[in-house]
Formats: sequence, structure tokens, C-alpha cells
Amino acid sequence: MTVRVRPAEWQLALPLALAYAAFFLVPLLLLIGVSAFDDEKITTLGFAQWRRFLADPFTWKVIVDTVKLGGLTVAATALVGYPVALVYLGAGPRWQRVILFVVILPLLTSVVVRTFAWIVILGREGVINQALLWLGLAPAPLRLLQTEHGLVMALTQIEMPLLLLPLLSVMSRMDPSLRDASAALGASKWRTLVRVTLPLSLPGLVAGCMLVFASSTTAFISQFVIGGNRLVYLPLLIWQQSLVVYNWPLASVAALTLLVSVGLGVTAIAAVGRRSRAYAV
Repeated sequence: MTVRVRPAEWQLALPLALAYAAFFLVPLLLLIGVSAFDDEKITTLGFAQWRRFLADPFTWKVIVDTVKLGGLTVAATALVGYPVALVYLGAGPRWQRVILFVVILPLLTSVVVRTFAWIVILGREGVINQALLWLGLAPAPLRLLQTEHGLVMALTQIEMPLLLLPLLSVMSRMDPSLRDASAALGASKWRTLVRVTLPLSLPGLVAGCMLVFASSTTAFISQFVIGGNRLVYLPLLIWQQSLVVYNWPLASVAALTLLVSVGLGVTAIAAVGRRSRAYAV
């Protein structure tokens, strides 16, 4: 008789732990080590690069602008994406499959292609300006390229699948009888939305907002192509210091600052989600 020995839990997690160590932990330790050098040639230990980075008002403006970009993108994506999720919730199975396909479709296209398409849309002769001129809402073409609001518009579309996929996943598992019971007890559609649908879908919304924030603050291609050199965010600063100036210690400091900023932003979104869920309950 053969006795089958079940592997321990840590053995099952070992491949994931090794991959995590190889592709995240080791590079992170290298970044921390390189940031601890004073000179660009990485020969003298010290924290001069940290003092230089944190004492410069320009770098603080870059940090604030990066976090602000993520917050604006999260707000715009949630305002546009949640109504789409509500349409998905009220649609039949066939239309739900169509909506899901439309949501996934942008992911099948390269982010570079989608970003360059937004150059055409936001240009002086682009779709948005032509529509505004045709409707008489603007006397002259607006400047949308190399502006923060133009970049937010582009990122809202680019990051939309990251918000909708977890949100639709949670909404598809919601019990429709709860909304029917709310209506049967005399609640209006708005009260049902606020007291039933929103609290139940909040985990998916929070997860999507965290993904959008992390992705939009680190979206170097979109930030560089749409924003150009007029808008400087941490990913562009890291690229300039590492591949243009070749100041690897300062680039490492900027990269660690970006990592901390994204981590704090994601933590803040999760905390707001927990408080909102507790209040709704």
C-alpha cells in the first residue's frame, strides 16, 4: 500500500516566493544599494543623492504632480466606468457578453498604439476640437496635447479596463433578489443604488481604483507621448536620470520615491474603501 504524502503549504508557495525574490525583491535591494552612493560613478557611499533629491522644490513638485495625476485619473475613470457597470448589471446575458467584449477589446491593442491614437484625437484638428467647433462651444481649437487634462482624458480610456474588469466581476456575482427586495420595500432606484448596489460592488470598485492609480502614475509611455517634455512626472525623471544624465544613484532615489508614493496612494484608496463600506453597512 502506497502512502501519498501531501506537500506542506510552504512547499506549494515556494515557486511563487522564488519568482517574487528574483523579479522584485532582488531588484529592489539593488535600487536601495545604488541609492546609497554619493557620486554618479557609484564609488563613494553616502546619502548625498537623497539630500539633493529631497531638498529640491522641483522634485517635490514632480512627486505631487505624479500623485495628483493618479488621483485625477482614478476619479475620472470611476465617474465614467461605474455607469457602464450599472448598464452591464441591468443588461441581459447577451448584452453583458457584448459589453464585456468591448471592455476587454482595448487590452488586445498595444498601449503604444492607443496612446498615439490619442494624439490624433487630442490634436488641433482632432475629433474633440472639431466637435467643439461644430457645436459652437469653442471659438478656436483648444490646446489639449501636452496638458494635464488632455493626459487625464487619454489615461481614462487607457486604464478603463483595469477598473471595469474587477468591478464587473463583483457585480456579476451580486444576488439580483436583493435589489428586488429593496424595490419591494418601497425604496427608490436611487436609494437602492446607494444602500444596496454600491456597498455590494465596493470591493470591486476599490480594487479597480487601486489598479488604475498604480498604472496611471507609472504610465511612462502615455505620460511622455501625450504630456511631452512640458509635463514632468516621476517616471520621466527616472528615465532622464538613468538614460540621459546617467546618474544612477539619483535615478534609484526617484524610483524608490515612486514606489513609496504608489504604495501610499494604494493604501489610502484601500482605507477609504474600508471606511466607506463600514459607513454603508
